[in-house]
Amino acid sequence: MKKNHYLGRGILTLVAAFFAFAFLMPTVLTITNSFMTQSEISANYGKVFSSAAGSANSYISSMVNLKFIPDKVSFSQYITVLIKSPDYLLKFWNSVILVVPIVLLQVGVASITAYSFTRWRGKLRSFLFFFYVILMLMPYQVTLVPNYLVSSWLGILNTRWAIIFPGMFAPFSVFLLTKFMRRIPASLIEAAKLDGSSEWQIFKDICLPQCRSALYSIAILVFIDYWNMVEQPIVLLQDAAKQPLSVYLSTINANEVGLAFAIATIYMVPCLLLFLHGEDYLVEGIAHQGSVKG
Repeated sequence: MKKNHYLGRGILTLVAAFFAFAFLMPTVLTITNSFMTQSEISANYGKVFSSAAGSANSYISSMVNLKFIPDKVSFSQYITVLIKSPDYLLKFWNSVILVVPIVLLQVGVASITAYSFTRWRGKLRSFLFFFYVILMLMPYQVTLVPNYLVSSWLGILNTRWAIIFPGMFAPFSVFLLTKFMRRIPASLIEAAKLDGSSEWQIFKDICLPQCRSALYSIAILVFIDYWNMVEQPIVLLQDAAKQPLSVYLSTINANEVGLAFAIATIYMVPCLLLFLHGEDYLVEGIAHQGSVKG
């Protein structure tokens, strides 16, 4: 029995290691290849991009050379991105200016709305919450045209507010935070009311501290989601100078592959730092969501 147990654990470990390597390989390749020279990148991957640029029916007739270690470490791509060409840093800060307000405003709006759904009882509440769930199930591509029309009517088309306004009212955060707030014992809130606390004090001093892990989880997930957005800025921001760096990364041409590796590496840094900072809260928040009763 022990041999079978160890054999099973060994097989599971190998399977987990294989999938871990498969998931990490693109990230590792991106980071290591960002230190290659453009000539080395062209020699290793030039066939991929030349075939992709040819036609939809083209194919690669020879093997591509995947290299994890560059022949010669070069910082030329980073020098170009960070010093020689300020356009890339401008697009990076465009991403920051768009995403950070969305995260802060969405978490703020979701906190107040979720508290209302938690404290307010009645049939209308159930209907509205069900309506929120339906909206959450819709992909954002479905709402792009309505957002475009509303932004044009409000006169904010081709401005950052055309991205921020729809983002701050997204139903995803409301749904998660409402389910989390329902875990707070009703006796705790009733005791605070007996002590003379107002609704605002209950919300600020009891509910928000109890939902700290959920707030971190939502902030991380919303940040990563909007940090990688492409369709919204393409449709709602026609001015390329206002578009985020994610739009550039989606339109790479064969002559900028080396720069794309360096830019993608820089672009991953905020997400990695945010995840490492709030990893414990993220795991706790997701774990508690699985034990929440509606």
